Amino acid sequence: MLYSEKVMDHFQHPRNVGIIENADGVGEVGNAKCGDIMKMYLKIDNGVITDCKFNTFGCGSAIATSSMATEMIIGRKVEDALKLSNKAVVEALDGLPAHKIHCSVLAEEAVKAAVKDYYDRNGIEYDASQFPDCENCENCDI
Repeated sequence: MLYSEKVMDHFQHPRNVGIIENADGVGEVGNAKCGDIMKMYLKIDNGVITDCKFNTFGCGSAIATSSMATEMIIGRKVEDALKLSNKAVVEALDGLPAHKIHCSVLAEEAVKAAVKDYYDRNGIEYDASQFPDCENCENCDI
């Protein structure tokens, strides 16, 4: 089987789909190579992510990784959400085919983009190296 049961479940029944009006942070990332676009919305209270929603235009793997990423960061401190790695998302989904790993990279980058937006909106200082410029990044094959 190409996709795990967890991937299929998150694709067919994605969690946390939608828009958060007046979100505290919004991040949008995309990959022109595959056409996937992810937009993530964060609601943050006292440094804790209390809600996270997403809209993803893309393949089943992109939807599944977005869904899983939201589940993995809700209830966590913002700093902890920044530590979410694409590898952790893939592991939580019981794996992805090699040619779909870029979807998990996009999910990680969407979280980071939303957190960066939150920091920027609130004048919170941060280490810019935590937010790589994916357009010029050499950390992955997308």
